[in-house]
Amino acid sequence: MFSKGQEDKSNYKEIAEGIFMRPLVYGDQTLLTEIRFSQGSVIDFHEHPHEQTGYLVKGKFQLTVEGREYQVEPGDSWCIKGGKSHKAEFQEESLAIEVFSPPREEYMAD
Repeated sequence: MFSKGQEDKSNYKEIAEGIFMRPLVYGDQTLLTEIRFSQGSVIDFHEHPHEQTGYLVKGKFQLTVEGREYQVEPGDSWCIKGGKSHKAEFQEESLAIEVFSPPREEYMAD
């Protein structure tokens, strides 16, 4: 599958207050997403069976995984194994690229 990059903002889904995601491309085993976070937005503690790997393009946030805290800045990356409790608090408007495996069906294009 191939996805042409575009600046059309209409295909973003608000997945939580102040958090907007768009699926970029997906296959049988992975889903690649672009996620925009508003300053002050929070993803409270949660877990899911998907492994989640990400790269911060811009912004800054505090990531907590299984009780360990990380200050994430542009150029940093992370991998959270499935079933691990995690939380993120965004100090700045941020942009991340994330991969989920297996794909999160609720994030895939309609």
